Amino acid sequence: MKTIYNSIKNEVVKHPKVKDSVLGKVQEWKRSHYIILSEIIKDELALSEELKHNKKFELGNTISHITLQRFFENDYQDKTHNDLRFLKTLDKICIFLGFKDLNSYIHQLKDEETSENIFSEGVFSTDIVYRYCSTVFELYKKFPTLNLELFKDLVFDNSPFLERASEFSKELCDRKFELVTKNNRSNFEVFDINIVTDEPDKKILETQEFWNLLFKVGETGEEHFVNQLNTQIYFIRKINNSWKIWDNYNPDAGRLNNKK
Repeated sequence: MKTIYNSIKNEVVKHPKVKDSVLGKVQEWKRSHYIILSEIIKDELALSEELKHNKKFELGNTISHITLQRFFENDYQDKTHNDLRFLKTLDKICIFLGFKDLNSYIHQLKDEETSENIFSEGVFSTDIVYRYCSTVFELYKKFPTLNLELFKDLVFDNSPFLERASEFSKELCDRKFELVTKNNRSNFEVFDINIVTDEPDKKILETQEFWNLLFKVGETGEEHFVNQLNTQIYFIRKINNSWKIWDNYNPDAGRLNNKK
């Protein structure tokens, strides 16, 4: 996440509205400059299509100059900068930069870093986690239809992880769960990935993930919320020269299944 944090700072400095203002003509920003930056961002967010509806009430369309000054002048810290309020600030900054949200910015950054060849046969990349999370979200969007074929290129067929995930998902589909995506009611973000174990045929990755999901039960309209920021562990193996996910530790797995 530190790399993403610093990258966003650089993109703000390079933004045309910032470069063409007094901010682009000074080397070091002071308090007054952050007040100007706050006004520039506010004006741009007021015109953003991303903040035309409910998302505006969820995120707001301003960022205080004090928050911006802290963002630019403080070094990245896991505890402070994984706070949900600060993540919403990053969402707004990324919208200012022309993205849908922080997650969209992260995906573009990862695409630029890894290139199209990153998943060539036998090549390992931590980007497998971003692909997996995106696929899970697509799976949820298809509920109550269950389409496990989506995981074919990411999770081993005979893995304990796929077996558990299949059971959890099938139960939710049987209960007619449907994901609400209108006005960005449901979303997810992956903030950081660290390699814990790095062996020739096995990798263990630790991630920080935020999942904000709203499900409705088809027949009754009953709502079920997921709003969690947690650490997950992925166990990834290389079998037949192919890297895929073998298992996963998620402390909140099956959370919805336990709500009857």
